[in-house]
Amino acid sequence: MKRTIIALAFTAASVSSFAEAPGGANCGWGNMLFQGQSGVLYHTLASFTNGTTGNATFGMTSGTNGCSSAGTLSYGGKGMIDLSALMDEFSEDVARGDGEVISALAISMGVEAQDRAAFKAELHENFDAIFPTADVTAEDVMASIVDVMAQDDALAKYVS
Repeated sequence: MKRTIIALAFTAASVSSFAEAPGGANCGWGNMLFQGQSGVLYHTLASFTNGTTGNATFGMTSGTNGCSSAGTLSYGGKGMIDLSALMDEFSEDVARGDGEVISALAISMGVEAQDRAAFKAELHENFDAIFPTADVTAEDVMASIVDVMAQDDALAKYVS
């Protein structure tokens, strides 16, 4: 049951995160066809049109179809990993140095099987840095985890 809840939390986090499409907000025939419309339906139809015809890719490489690759890509959504629903369980796992939530986080961060024990140990050893106060936010916890991993030779490859 607990694994199902963890899987659902990670799935919800990934489904709820959106980013602007490469090429810009006005890129592709789908955007032209559904210009002025809003909502999930029209964004999905525009994305489907652009994806199935390949015109957004063509537009970015040729500078047509309202597309440009000159700008810097950005991401304005939530991070793919959201611990906010599992903070209590996660803090307990970090305090113990093992558990389902810390294992799920390692997997979702792409930590390979041979490095997961080091990942868990490193987080356990740095519990006070990761959880400096009782009311620390999930975003602050993730930032601290990235900092801790970046300082470890074996784990730095997962956050660079």
